[in-house]
Amino acid sequence: MLQLDAWRPRVTPAPLGAINHNVPDSFERLFLQEYPKVVAIAYRVLADRPAAEDVAQEVFLKFHRRLSPDSEWASGWLHAAAVHSALNVIRGERRRAQRESAHALDPAQTSTANPERVVEEAEGRREVRRALRRLPQRTAALLMLRYSGLSYAEVASALGIKVGNVGTLLRRAEDALRKEVNRATSE
Repeated sequence: MLQLDAWRPRVTPAPLGAINHNVPDSFERLFLQEYPKVVAIAYRVLADRPAAEDVAQEVFLKFHRRLSPDSEWASGWLHAAAVHSALNVIRGERRRAQRESAHALDPAQTSTANPERVVEEAEGRREVRRALRRLPQRTAALLMLRYSGLSYAEVASALGIKVGNVGTLLRRAEDALRKEVNRATSE
């Protein structure tokens, strides 16, 4: 049976109380608290768990080299960096187009009852990713953060915008994505 939610990771952060009392290093506490969410954000963009984990590691390395883990905006920086780094991975992949045209099915989904539906869904996801690459980086980041499960407050913190503006910007971003997907499919 096809599991449509199988590609969506579940974010299960460690209990904050347990982290704060048992881990003396502030960076390690931040890492333990935010790593699952950073991986989930990158995974939503890349749809590749190992690549998402690589992105998360790079993000934490950059953060560790440049910033203080005690900063109040550390989690927002990590979330935004995860989106931007994952989008950069997508933009930098030249082989992606070859893989997309070479095979339409995801190997994990080959044992389904309706192969035509699987192909259509896979093509739809690829088209959305292509459209995201063509959107402005901030617009794509907004969409990915929100649809990675972050609240409006977390999205606002990650992008440095007011919480009250997130809903409006999100609707505009969704409209832009919809237009980009429609434009690409009509060509």
